[in-house]
Amino acid sequence: MINITPQQLRRAADIQEQIQSLQEELGQLIGGSPEPAAEAPKKRQISDAGIARIVAATKARWAKINVAKSGKPVQKPKRNVSAAGRARLSALAKARWVKAKKVGKSRL
Repeated sequence: MINITPQQLRRAADIQEQIQSLQEELGQLIGGSPEPAAEAPKKRQISDAGIARIVAATKARWAKINVAKSGKPVQKPKRNVSAAGRARLSALAKARWVKAKKVGKSRL
């Protein structure tokens, strides 16, 4: 294709135009448009889960980019401990201290 002369290129364009005009003429005779030689393959469908994964990955990627630009790390939301949870943690800590004091420790 690289070593083609302008005359050969013009001849190829003329032949292409003739083919198109003959196809149009054939379509008029048959009563419809000519069928393509080969059908294009069907496009793939992405599932909702696949789209959700793509969206999540895109958001994560942009979050990294925005952190790099701003210089601030993204803060995770604070977790709240219920009153019962605090009481349980307090009881566990007191039990650890009682055990440590029996052994003679002043630090854990």
